[in-house]
Amino acid sequence: MFRRAAVLLPLIRASLQARGYNKTVAALQEKMRNAGGGKLPAAELTGKTVRMVRAAVRYSFVRFTCLEESLGLWYLLQTQGIPAQLRIGVRKSDGKFEAHAWVERDGEALNQPDATHKHYAAFEKEFSGDFAEPR
Repeated sequence: MFRRAAVLLPLIRASLQARGYNKTVAALQEKMRNAGGGKLPAAELTGKTVRMVRAAVRYSFVRFTCLEESLGLWYLLQTQGIPAQLRIGVRKSDGKFEAHAWVERDGEALNQPDATHKHYAAFEKEFSGDFAEPR
């Protein structure tokens, strides 16, 4: 799982930069349709996946954004048959507009051990649904 995350994160970064958010998510969703479920109980598999993605972020030579990390975690959970939602929130701090992304399962933030996400106003809509191509 660590190796999958370590390879996936730079690919997500490259896709976001080259194709943008909607096309990146659409490509991830297409790959998810062909994936099988995991072999461990969902709670155990979720915890392991979160730990491995965070380790891949921590030990990488590059700094990944919260969006890149969250997209990677969301994708890996989905490919194992674990439903999760990508959430995005915003805030204004010292006159600056800031955004933050995280992954939730059953209303609980998975990749936010220090509850950073609670300082952001989350959009009502999850950001991991199906996307239509812009016309």
